[in-house]
Amino acid sequence: MTKTKRSSATYQIKVTLRDIRPPIWRRIQVRSDITLGTLHKIIQIIMGWTDTHLHQFTVGETYYGVPDPIATYEIKNEKNVKLSRIVSGEGTKFVYEYDFGDYWCHEILIEKILPFDPAKKSPICLKGKRATPPEDVGGAWGYKDFLEAIFDADHPEHEDMLDWIGGAFDPEEFDLDKINQKLENIESYRSVFYWN
Repeated sequence: MTKTKRSSATYQIKVTLRDIRPPIWRRIQVRSDITLGTLHKIIQIIMGWTDTHLHQFTVGETYYGVPDPIATYEIKNEKNVKLSRIVSGEGTKFVYEYDFGDYWCHEILIEKILPFDPAKKSPICLKGKRATPPEDVGGAWGYKDFLEAIFDADHPEHEDMLDWIGGAFDPEEFDLDKINQKLENIESYRSVFYWN
């Protein structure tokens, strides 16, 4: 693993949704000094989630998220932890889970650590593949059933699923410009570094 000075760096990250084939993924660049709370918000945007469910990061055996006094395990506050604190170098991997019912599990891979260039946009999505599944579809297995239903006119749930999704769904759709526009529209990125 290549180590780079933790301050003033840019991390190139690949976010891959597990248990889906062909894979659904995004490649982004973010500053190393953002908090995990900010990374959560960025992942919500790049994946197209609605931030209406619980989430957490798992790094080794440590959990980061929104502390819950009734949780059966310790959850460290993601707003107090900079991304650089958990990244040991290129190749670092950890997990981001979203919606504990549907269990959307994302692998986060630090692909590159680059010198920070203030002239470059950050955060930015560089590339990605395929649409994110709809919220509340039932996880990876529910998504598979959903796709079977919407693409088979003879499926008993065909009409219901099309109505539920609003008429149409393209699993191959990926709009890079739209994602980057949403990232730009995050209230000025300086304040985003330390989002609460």
